[in-house]
Amino acid sequence: MRIFREILITALIALAIFLPMKATVQGYEVQYGCMMPNILDGDWIIVGKVAYQFSEPQRGDAIVFDPPAAVNSEFPFIKRVIGLPGETIEVHGGRVYVDGMPLQENYLYEEPRYTVSATVVPDDEYFVLADNRNSANDSHNGWTVPRENLIGRARVTYWPPSRWSVIDHFRYD
Repeated sequence: MRIFREILITALIALAIFLPMKATVQGYEVQYGCMMPNILDGDWIIVGKVAYQFSEPQRGDAIVFDPPAAVNSEFPFIKRVIGLPGETIEVHGGRVYVDGMPLQENYLYEEPRYTVSATVVPDDEYFVLADNRNSANDSHNGWTVPRENLIGRARVTYWPPSRWSVIDHFRYD
């Protein structure tokens, strides 16, 4: 009888640890090299799932989200928030402009070689771009991310061990 009680207590402790962890963080394997040089294809990251329950995404956040219906993908995406609801985004001459002001983006793999005409970000949606701008399916292809598609904020790269690092979230002037 005592062994059953100990097994039950151990199982309850394990559940008390596991369930809150499962509700607040998630592991995610990055698919493709769209966030190079900062996050690589095959990196495993920890995603904070409660980050946007109490606050709004900020420009520069690296987020994980379910792609919108217009995008055919079985995997969640990771991209960087560039445009917030109501802002106007443009891309030309290798630069991204938010409401007419150029972003200083020294974290890119390379400058974008494409053009995006002035696009107003819809309410409750976000304009996202990858750090590897020319090799990514992101908002430059004509879609934005609805807020309800957000899974969370990318926090830490934890695998492989040689790549362990806190994921940078950039702020702009």
